[in-house]
Amino acid sequence: MHHAATTGRPGAGPALAVSLVLVAIVCGFTALCYAELASMIPIAGSAYTYTYATMGELIAWIIGWDLILEYAVSNMAVSVGFAAHMVATFSWFGWHPTLRWITPAYLPGGLTDLQGGVLYAPGWHFGFNVPAFLIVMLLTVVLVRGIRESAETNNVMVLLKIAAILAFVFVGMRFIHPANYHPFAPQGWPGVLTGGSIIFFTYIGFDSVSTAAEEARNPQRDLPIGIIATLIVCTLLYIAVAVVLTGIVPWQTLIDDAAPVVNSMSKLAGTTKSALLHWTELAVLFGAMMGMISSLLVFQLGQARVWFSMSRDGLLPTMFSRVHPRFRTPATATWIAGFLVGIPGGILDIGTLSDLSNIGTLFAFVLVSIGVVILRCKQPERRRGFRAPGGIAAPVLSVVFCVLLMSGLPILTWLRFFVWLIIGLTVYMLYSRHRSEFSPKSQPQRGGSV
Repeated sequence: MHHAATTGRPGAGPALAVSLVLVAIVCGFTALCYAELASMIPIAGSAYTYTYATMGELIAWIIGWDLILEYAVSNMAVSVGFAAHMVATFSWFGWHPTLRWITPAYLPGGLTDLQGGVLYAPGWHFGFNVPAFLIVMLLTVVLVRGIRESAETNNVMVLLKIAAILAFVFVGMRFIHPANYHPFAPQGWPGVLTGGSIIFFTYIGFDSVSTAAEEARNPQRDLPIGIIATLIVCTLLYIAVAVVLTGIVPWQTLIDDAAPVVNSMSKLAGTTKSALLHWTELAVLFGAMMGMISSLLVFQLGQARVWFSMSRDGLLPTMFSRVHPRFRTPATATWIAGFLVGIPGGILDIGTLSDLSNIGTLFAFVLVSIGVVILRCKQPERRRGFRAPGGIAAPVLSVVFCVLLMSGLPILTWLRFFVWLIIGLTVYMLYSRHRSEFSPKSQPQRGGSV
């Protein structure tokens, strides 16, 4: 098993636990904004659906284009993480595949083995992360054939993930070295902020709780409880993992590692010869991979649905809204999403991907929060099944904290993000606005067909 070397940017160190609390606060404010926006729309949907119905086509396009980045890049990162855990599983059973077929082609921090030996220098090399590509394509086939979300199956997945986390925490506690906690915040506040910007990736998807606004019996009471309870439980679990993880190994060894928990356990098991750690590692590997499979399924499904909705509204070509004649799924969009995620997942490293996913998600959160303020001013009389408490405090604080976290991301990530937005606006100006259902060219056609 292998992990990437340090890339040199500031990290939170053991203060990662503080970063997690900061991110939870940001997500709490943003989730309240999502809940209010979702309660204004009588159908379930994503941020694209909400903004299209409330703030118009251009803002909806920007959010939809941003969601394409968020969903695609986050799944690329998850696929890389899954591959790292799959390789660790192979290693646990004594099989070590050829290195070039289990590592991405781009490694900005290089690659070292668990003993610190250099395997690849920083930069590009000849390689392709085959496990990352294969898991995405396998799940794409499943989604094209159709899959029905089951609450019971989802509950089982959640329990497996929680069991894996608790197993690591309780076993790992026995091997904590207090010296690893000093210094607690080696980079000070900039490190804590950067840590929050990076670790924000782990909270992506929490906003799905807010889409239940129309289904709640008492949304004004139930939604804040559901959102806050979800964030508290997740944050406590994350903090427990962070405290134990930075206690059993030096925090510098964790940077840019796609499977830090299992790699740390493997290294520790090798030095301590602990059978308990050895078998706990296998349990954690199984639980983690099950969790990542469920995450990949949800986000690949969501990505195809966003493309389907944008195509149906005329903002993307009609091929994205084609439905399979037999399986009745958006097959074309699903296949394109599969290749769009699978190929870069085989080429890029997890650090590059998670940064792009984070800035895309934070930007979407900023737009949603601003949208709540705008609608409070322009449509104060509109029915809301849920209203974020504290006036405009929640959306304003959401914007402030999201921008704060975005400021902790590298300049290169910002440049890549602006390039993505410029490409999106160019596509909108040259294609989408002329073919949308509200364009002047579409109106006569619609009128004549009625």
